[in-house]
Amino acid sequence: MPLTPDQLKPILTSIIQESGLKPFQVENTVTLLREGGTVPFIARYRKEKTGELDEVQIRLVEEKLAYFSELEERRGTVLKSIEEQGKLTAELRSRIEACRQKTELEDLYLPFKPKRRTKATIARERGLEPLADLLAAQEPSRLPEELAAPFVDPSKDVADGAAALEGAGHILAERLSEDADARALVRSLTWEQGAFVCRVAPEKAGSVSKFEMYYDYREPLKEIPSHRMLAMRRGEKEEVLRLSVLAPEEEILLRLKGRLLKGDSPCRPLLEGVAEDAYRRLIAPSIEVELRLEAKKRADEAAIAVFAQNLRNLLLAPPAGSRRVLGVDPGLRTGSKLVAVDGTGRLLEHATIYPHTGEKKIAPARAELLRLVREHRLDMVAIGNGTASREMEQFVKETLADVGHKLAVVVVSEAGASVYSASDIARDEFPDLDVSVRGAVSIARRLQDPLAELVKLDPKSIGVGQYQHDVNQAALKKSLDEVVESCVNYVGVDLNTASWALLSYVSGIGEALARAIVRFRDERGPFASRAGLLDVPRFGAKAFELAAGFLRIRGGSHPLDNTAVHPENYPLVEKMASDLGGSLASLVADPALASRIDLKRYVGEGVGLPTLRDILEELKKPGRDPRAEFQSVTFREDVQQLSDLKEGMVLTGTVTNVTAFGAFVDIGVHQDGLVHVSHLAHRFVRDPNEAVRVGEIVKVKVLAVDIPRKRISLSIKEANPQGGERPKKVAPAPEMKKSASDAGAWEKAGFRVKK
Repeated sequence: MPLTPDQLKPILTSIIQESGLKPFQVENTVTLLREGGTVPFIARYRKEKTGELDEVQIRLVEEKLAYFSELEERRGTVLKSIEEQGKLTAELRSRIEACRQKTELEDLYLPFKPKRRTKATIARERGLEPLADLLAAQEPSRLPEELAAPFVDPSKDVADGAAALEGAGHILAERLSEDADARALVRSLTWEQGAFVCRVAPEKAGSVSKFEMYYDYREPLKEIPSHRMLAMRRGEKEEVLRLSVLAPEEEILLRLKGRLLKGDSPCRPLLEGVAEDAYRRLIAPSIEVELRLEAKKRADEAAIAVFAQNLRNLLLAPPAGSRRVLGVDPGLRTGSKLVAVDGTGRLLEHATIYPHTGEKKIAPARAELLRLVREHRLDMVAIGNGTASREMEQFVKETLADVGHKLAVVVVSEAGASVYSASDIARDEFPDLDVSVRGAVSIARRLQDPLAELVKLDPKSIGVGQYQHDVNQAALKKSLDEVVESCVNYVGVDLNTASWALLSYVSGIGEALARAIVRFRDERGPFASRAGLLDVPRFGAKAFELAAGFLRIRGGSHPLDNTAVHPENYPLVEKMASDLGGSLASLVADPALASRIDLKRYVGEGVGLPTLRDILEELKKPGRDPRAEFQSVTFREDVQQLSDLKEGMVLTGTVTNVTAFGAFVDIGVHQDGLVHVSHLAHRFVRDPNEAVRVGEIVKVKVLAVDIPRKRISLSIKEANPQGGERPKKVAPAPEMKKSASDAGAWEKAGFRVKK
């Protein structure tokens, strides 16, 4: 149900207070979001309205809007329920309306929630609530036994004074356990001072497992790193470990008793027992569940952030571009699949060779490889890094060298290629091809444009996360989808060559419209202009507004269609060209002319300097791909398997995954090595992503090789003298401005930050 202005007002206030953003920024951003604007569109094309908020800030507003909208809806339900019970006081209403956390709201609602039959319920049925009130009053002159005597009634199962006091105690214990302030106190103390305690399950004592370090382990609850939290949770799930929360019970009981006791009365010992019962029987179990879930949620968020950052760097890896490529999916017994693709990734031909199955097969394999290279005028070779990749790399290089061909040979990660091969997308593209041939096509295309090819995969199958199957799957999917959306729109999409999978991530499009665009393109031919999108069935004005700026048309009828200038600003740029005394085509063709534009002349209604600066940047570099230039790693030819490694070797490799405890590096031996966080740099590194990124080419030193366990220990620090220049990162992220409201948050999420 849409929010009314009265409901929206407190939500906006809460977002402003929590985000630290200016009121107009929040109000305008919320309006744009509620009107259907996407995050990339608002960040890029509505800078004047948002005060130049970037994607991370806008997503923050979007998340807060969803949270506080849910809170507002729940608040209304709670108020209505309590009011219907006739128990809504002015003070309670005020507290409920002031709530800004769901937990606080639920604590206040707890006493009024319908509940199952409890010990306190039974005591009330026996008429013991007045006795509980008398005990709570703590009159200094009356003994508990004296107070209890009038309530003894065997017909109500209150056999004696002790039974009456016990029942009244249950009522008081439940009251204390449902007191919002008491629960907040216990929650806070347990979180701040409590610890996670992990022990081996009795039946697993003495056994060897990957969880041995946690057999007798303790760590402060609020400090436990994500990867250890998730490891212990997995051990518990596999019934190897037992987890519990150790709370500062002594201090908690002291504080709870202080809330219950009013002085030195004869009821004091009984009430102290009530406080202990309330805590141990009613409060502690539920708070432990809450805090375990909170710790899990925080661990999930940290792990998902790592996965998202790795994915961003992988998707933004530099493309080789529109070069004709030979894709190779290497194999031994089953042969190696070769595919030739043109500059747009279109399959030209495929073949299978068997260079590793005997001497007689080598010559035919060489001849077939060279035939494909010559006939299709191929520029590069992409080899999947799976089984036999090093053998195939050596075979290809020797074959090409023998005839004087100087093609670049690049080893490409094939993570997830098998998933793509068996997917519906691959079957739609190549219904008549074997899955291994589809995989080779994917390998070739990954070299040409990693982003365009990897969007066809479920990000989880790419394997750049940690404990990805243990975290909240809905939250993981949402975060990764946001990363893909951000990267696709940051780079821009060629409207006439993009697959529907790639188009589906463009702002305002989605899968249904993406498929409609491809069908229309297949039937009518390439789009001549962005405006042609409006002829696509069900592609309306709103979708055009959201999508057009992120779509590119090379050689189209309008010069600006291959830039990030939005069509709504075409008249403005045409005026700029006219004022310079030339045509729009000449302005786009000669970027030097853009430096003569006086932007202040064009500031007007709806268009301010932020948008004008973006337009100027596009005119200076029209159609430029914002990703870094392509470069590839060259592995040592004498190091092809684990047994070739020796301690002290210095090698070049590619970062394949970054985790909370370090980074994994491919050095060309079919087994990634681990650079522990302590060996990433000569300085202290809190977050490994501060030091390296997925896709980065690094120099490493071999510290240790454990062949039986297939473990390699590497060091970047020891391979690079202190102060020596590190290789540049190969996967730059979208550039973001720094804002005081979220210090460091964007860098943590994988964005470069202007200082």
